[in-house]
This record gives sequence, structure tokens and C-alpha cells, in this order.
Amino acid sequence: MNNRNLGKSGEALAAQLLRDKGYDVLCLNYSVRQGEIDIIAKDGSYLVFTEVKYRHSALSGHPLEAVTPQKQRTICKVARFYMNEHGLDPFNTLIRFDVISILGENEIEHLTDAFQYRR
Repeated sequence: MNNRNLGKSGEALAAQLLRDKGYDVLCLNYSVRQGEIDIIAKDGSYLVFTEVKYRHSALSGHPLEAVTPQKQRTICKVARFYMNEHGLDPFNTLIRFDVISILGENEIEHLTDAFQYRR
């Protein structure tokens, strides 16, 4: 399986995990010129922007290590585009940034509120 298919498979697994936790998945792979957000969902009154990182093994590092400060800034920029496109006021909308890491076939970790909004 190539990297793109592995990524899509991991995102589908992560989306199902969120659904199982009661989240309402609104969008998969929201993309604008500036970047992409893997999953956008609602968790109660929170709008949750979720980054999914998959690694076949820890040999190339833990998946969470790939969510660098630069990646976080990109996700925040794309989140602003999404909110603007959907008429949501970023100052009056409860938002959260989560990360789901998938390591191999058995280890999945969901970090809620993994990072704060970055400019």
C-alpha cells in the first residue's frame, strides 16, 4: 500500500474513532491552497480540528513528533479559512485542536486539546 493510501486508511480509522466517541464528523480532508486539515468535527459545543499522523513503525519517529510548531501554524491558518467560509466568528466559536497518532496497526492515541491556536 502506498503512503497516500496508508494516510487515507489512517484518517478513516481516526474518523471512526471520533464517531465512536460521539463526535459529529463534519468534513474529511478540508483543503485550501495554504494547507489541509484531516478531520473537522463537533464535540459538544466545540469545533474540533484534528490532525492525523500515521507511522508504520517508530523507526522514523513517533507520529506526534511530526506535528511541529510550523505544522500547527498551518493547521491554524486553514482553520481560519474554514471558519470564515462557514460564517463562524473565531472569537465566539469554541475551537480545539486535537491530534490522533497511529503507530503500526494496534497503537492509536487521541490527544484532545493537543495545541493552542498559533498565529
